[in-house]
Amino acid sequence: MKHLFYIFIICLFLLSCASGSVLVTGKQREATYPENVIIYSEAPSNYEVIGIVTASSDMGWTEQGDLNYAIEELKKQAAKVGANGIILESLNTVNSGGIMTNGVYIPVTAKSVSGKAIYVQDK
Repeated sequence: MKHLFYIFIICLFLLSCASGSVLVTGKQREATYPENVIIYSEAPSNYEVIGIVTASSDMGWTEQGDLNYAIEELKKQAAKVGANGIILESLNTVNSGGIMTNGVYIPVTAKSVSGKAIYVQDK
């Protein structure tokens, strides 16, 4: 039984990932640092839209962990195109498959986030 647990953990680690993408719809800028990208729930004043960013993750051990990894990936994608902010537009939980062990199916879910990559003038 202990061996099955370790196999399960290894499979979960190998199958887990964070992925993301960016679609440039405005003026791309010089790349920034992900840690400098601010998440906004509402649009700030004086900004321009650079593009649309999406990310998902099932890397965390909890739903909050999944969300944290997805947000970090969202910031990386936005930073690539020079954004210093993201207006968060959607947050979803999606079924990303599952693992069968000892005749028991364990579903794996992922957090999916998307938003507008923006450049905020005069922060």
